Amino acid sequence: MHPASAIAQLWLLWVVSWAAAAFWADRAEKRAGFEAELPYRAVLVVGTILLFIPAHGYAGPLRLWTPNLAEAWICVALIAAGLAFAWWARLHLGRLWSGTVTAKAEHRVIDTGPYRLVRHPIYTGLLLAILATMAAKGTVWGVAGAILLTAGIVMKARLEERFLRGELGSAYDDYARRVPMLVPLAPK
Repeated sequence: MHPASAIAQLWLLWVVSWAAAAFWADRAEKRAGFEAELPYRAVLVVGTILLFIPAHGYAGPLRLWTPNLAEAWICVALIAAGLAFAWWARLHLGRLWSGTVTAKAEHRVIDTGPYRLVRHPIYTGLLLAILATMAAKGTVWGVAGAILLTAGIVMKARLEERFLRGELGSAYDDYARRVPMLVPLAPK
């Protein structure tokens, strides 16, 4: 198998399994709303399209670097690790998970498992996978896609932070003081 095929298969497996697992979530009691979510969703869609433009056949100014085979397989391993970390976080959240910014019945601060390392471990795992995908591609499109996806994830995380502070109050404020947002061991 070639690293590019492994990367495509990892992302496809993640997308299909993530979509199927949406049926595990409890019903939302309150939502941030479509208008609040539209900006980050638009950025994420454009970033995804750019990141996944095929990298083969590019030369000249569109190809910024070409990883050797060992570097490409390291990227595959990092993508797998990032997606696995995201899955660990999703499984740890259980029925409280949502693809949109919502509050569920009995919503509470989760500060165990991956949530003791970062407040948004799903996004942390996805960012690792996105950056490794960009590194494996080495194209202008890959870099642009990774930048937009990173911006979209940060936008969504900040929206969630505001929403959760409104819903959970001081319990979320205390959690935010103890645990970094996206990067483990980073200043809070």
